[in-house]
Amino acid sequence: MALPPEFHDIAKRVNNWGRWGEADEIGTLNLITDEVVRDAAATIRSGRRIPLAVPLQQDGVQTGVIPGRVNPLHTMVAVNLEMFGPDTVATSDDAVTMGLQAGTHWDGLTHVSHSGRIYNGRPAGSVTAHGRAAFSGIDKARHIVSRGVLLDVARARGLDRLPDGHAVTPEDLEAAEALARTTVRPGDIVLVRTGQIRRYLAGEKEAYAFPSPGLSLRTPEWFHARDVAAVANDTLTFEIFPPEIENLWLPVHALDLVEMGMQQGQNWNLEGLSEACAEEGRYTFLLSATPEPFVGGAGSPVAPVAVL
Repeated sequence: MALPPEFHDIAKRVNNWGRWGEADEIGTLNLITDEVVRDAAATIRSGRRIPLAVPLQQDGVQTGVIPGRVNPLHTMVAVNLEMFGPDTVATSDDAVTMGLQAGTHWDGLTHVSHSGRIYNGRPAGSVTAHGRAAFSGIDKARHIVSRGVLLDVARARGLDRLPDGHAVTPEDLEAAEALARTTVRPGDIVLVRTGQIRRYLAGEKEAYAFPSPGLSLRTPEWFHARDVAAVANDTLTFEIFPPEIENLWLPVHALDLVEMGMQQGQNWNLEGLSEACAEEGRYTFLLSATPEPFVGGAGSPVAPVAVL
């Protein structure tokens, strides 16, 4: 199915190509200024640290539906090896093979393309099998530290988990914003909680993947209007799945990554953060979430930490 006029209309309204210059490769991360980071540091009160990553393990979130995106295959390549001779210091080493977007991760700006283009109007052909991403590789996102805002959509609706197929709307985001008693500001990283990851944590891996609540086609304009730096949530697909419009696959990915240049994250465990924010009565915090610098990568695992 060709991308419909509705998609192209939204794309024109949220497009950031050229906003930070023709050479720009990091998109909305430009909104995380030194001042934004100083303000983010000022949100720390208790010093409570909440990890947001799921464990990297062979029985991870991937079900095998996405070709090549394998859960971590962890191998010991040396076990108590006395490499300098008997009775010397022994070492153990290990190696891992995994899809860079297998667990808790950021999608890089080259993760998707549409109409032959990636972010900032560069050709999709600049991503190659051997050269990887020539532009906007995940390594260009050298530091992602900013004010985080939890928009707990599920809690705002009085639910542990949004229903299957619930499309998160701007109205949902504003209800969660009201619950948080804060306003999303330029340079913020927004974490949208649906509660869907509870299925994975309960051992329901297939149900976690599909069907899933997620962000609707209307949300990119809301994030664009607020000048959000990045968005992550607690689902496998980020956006509602199956899609709102039949056979229109991953339109929110295309609007966020290609048109806006806004990184998005998936499989973030926001359950502990939801409880902590409710207990402390505040939903803003310092968020540290720098990806691993895989040169030319289309995404990267991340171990985010929220500091309250």
